[in-house]
Amino acid sequence: MPELPEVETVRRGLNQLTLNQEITGGDVLLPRTIAHPFFVEEFIEKIKTSTITSWHRRGKYLLAELSPFSWLGVHLRMTGQLLWLNRNEPLHKHTRVRLFFGDQQELRFVDQRTFGQMWYVPGNVPVESIITGLAKLAVDPFSPEFTVEYLANKLQKVRRPIKTALLDQSIVAGLGNIYADEALFKSGILPTTICTDLDKKQIAPLRTAIIDVLSASIAAGGTTFSNFLNIKGVNGNYGGEAWVYNRAGEPCKVCSNIIQRIKLGGRSSHFCSQCQS
Repeated sequence: MPELPEVETVRRGLNQLTLNQEITGGDVLLPRTIAHPFFVEEFIEKIKTSTITSWHRRGKYLLAELSPFSWLGVHLRMTGQLLWLNRNEPLHKHTRVRLFFGDQQELRFVDQRTFGQMWYVPGNVPVESIITGLAKLAVDPFSPEFTVEYLANKLQKVRRPIKTALLDQSIVAGLGNIYADEALFKSGILPTTICTDLDKKQIAPLRTAIIDVLSASIAAGGTTFSNFLNIKGVNGNYGGEAWVYNRAGEPCKVCSNIIQRIKLGGRSSHFCSQCQS
């Protein structure tokens, strides 16, 4: 599932390739991908002749600011991809939405599991009133508001393992399974540690580790363990740099202890029992 670094990688690519370009039309191949408005014909009509002025990221959501003022929202969910292609490129069987631009270019939304969504939001209504998931998001890890005090206040109200808490988008926006494992390793905290048992001396390095692993992955173009591709169809490179994620049974890069894998809240957690306590 694309997490913050993958979505940020896509956002940067979109800002390089699609700005100031007019949407000349489109085609919706899977109607349920369009979350708003209800009729796909209305969606195409609303975005047609709009120009993309900038792309923003909020958590794992992508928001294109359009002119005349309105918004195009995208959530990739588990397997969504946004690809910038020539319109003559053969259609992938999982293509769900196509947005057409000049010079025979198109922005193609490909989604194998079909959980991804797109929204058109008029400029005269709050974006959160249509894309309701935005209202539930916590602060972004790269926001000045993401302080040690903020994170401590959030975690010390939660009697859950720290790993499951970090996946809660109302605590940290954009963090997912890969980078929660990585941040916990770098901060020396076991994923099973109950949040209320953590003190500020542990939370401070955890905050730093979250920012560090996300920054490292963005610099590497994200992570591709299954199907993530950037807007040009290129894999992310962070996977080879991972400390613990997807490395169960392999030696720890720090102490050579064997990396373990357990299930927490239905999700896999990878850790080193010697480096983390």
